[in-house]
Amino acid sequence: MSSVTTPPSHGDLDRRLAQNAEAIEALLGALLASEPAEGEIARPPRLVAAMRHGALGGGKRLRPFLTVETARLLGAAPEQGLRAGAAVELLHCYSLVHDDLPAMDDDDLRRGRPTVHKAFDEATAILAGDALLTLAFEVLADEATHPDGAVRAALVSALARASGLGGMVGGQMLDLAAEGRFEAQRGSLLEAMIRQLQAMKTGALLAVSVEIGARLGGADAAALAALGQYGRALGATFQVADDILDVESDAARMGKATAKDEDKGKATLIGALGLDGAKRERDRLSEAAVAALAGFGPQADVLRAAACFAAQRKS
Repeated sequence: MSSVTTPPSHGDLDRRLAQNAEAIEALLGALLASEPAEGEIARPPRLVAAMRHGALGGGKRLRPFLTVETARLLGAAPEQGLRAGAAVELLHCYSLVHDDLPAMDDDDLRRGRPTVHKAFDEATAILAGDALLTLAFEVLADEATHPDGAVRAALVSALARASGLGGMVGGQMLDLAAEGRFEAQRGSLLEAMIRQLQAMKTGALLAVSVEIGARLGGADAAALAALGQYGRALGATFQVADDILDVESDAARMGKATAKDEDKGKATLIGALGLDGAKRERDRLSEAAVAALAGFGPQADVLRAAACFAAQRKS
């Protein structure tokens, strides 16, 4: 691996990741309580249980970490960053619940546990995903996330754009098409098409995690542009690293099935560039993410370290 992708001085990255994951977990637990929130009629217990199964007890929480740390970098109130980060994670968890369904990726294992449709049933999993999705926007639209309605509207718009037709959902549709679901796939996808698919399916939500933190902190146009470059490069880094892990890691370490991409004919940069070429591209993208933060000084070291973590992670 290139020496440039060695993490910068960031001795507290692991601690910050763990602290953020703990705080996000606690907030998600409160948001997914069994008691109805103000204005609600009731919360069906089975639905709440399925939502909690899909959202709690999971991973390093990289997406909300990016939101929280970007907001912190720009001086937003910590509780605002946490609420916005929780909203991003709720949306991410919805996408995992739906992606795991038999009609999509048909996975039995997620984060080392049965997927929601295996632990409950398919209908409950669909509804749990729907409810996590809509709760994400409810959290962002709440005054507790930011007192300025214009800021809240910008956050909602950004997350909707990144997660919908032209972002994550559209990318999932392209991914299904690339598998030959709807018609025979003629040859391999071009590299540019794979990059577009991955930028939409995975990269868009990682990038908007950064954008939401920036908007919470009142970033100006120049800061938004630089952080946008960082977020897009980090998102691409994460996806290439994920493709590499699917080849090189195992289910015990990953907490989900591996070696699936080639079996399903999924479009990855490994197919276009080869394994060694994909590793070089992963490192190049990580370096580009770090370089995009050149104007932010040492206060952005944790975000720089996150770009290196995205490239070097083992699970």
